[in-house]
Amino acid sequence: MRWQVARGRRSTGAKIRQHRKRRKHEMGRDIPETHVGDKRIKKTRVRGGGFKFRVLSTDVVNLIGVGLVKVKGVLKNEANPHYVRRNIITKGAIIETEKGKAKVTSRPGQDGIVNAVPVED
Repeated sequence: MRWQVARGRRSTGAKIRQHRKRRKHEMGRDIPETHVGDKRIKKTRVRGGGFKFRVLSTDVVNLIGVGLVKVKGVLKNEANPHYVRRNIITKGAIIETEKGKAKVTSRPGQDGIVNAVPVED
């Protein structure tokens, strides 16, 4: 559980006095780090009664113009360099597929699927 509210201290180091309790709308969630592996999707209820489908792990990607192809691994990830060695897929990551390199265009933690476009070598 993450709280998306500024709390703690001022820039001077002074402690900020709490003037009210936390509100439910200030709640957040931990990020689902999508790994390369057997397909696992988690359904999460969100505010308003809707649902988000979070991809926890996947071994296939929807490559535009080709269809579903197997993922071999993550080659580059601008979000965090350590995500490459941990094989974590995020939007903008360059992944290795059976059909060559591809760039992820969807948000796996929000959309429930991994979409990608082919990238020239």
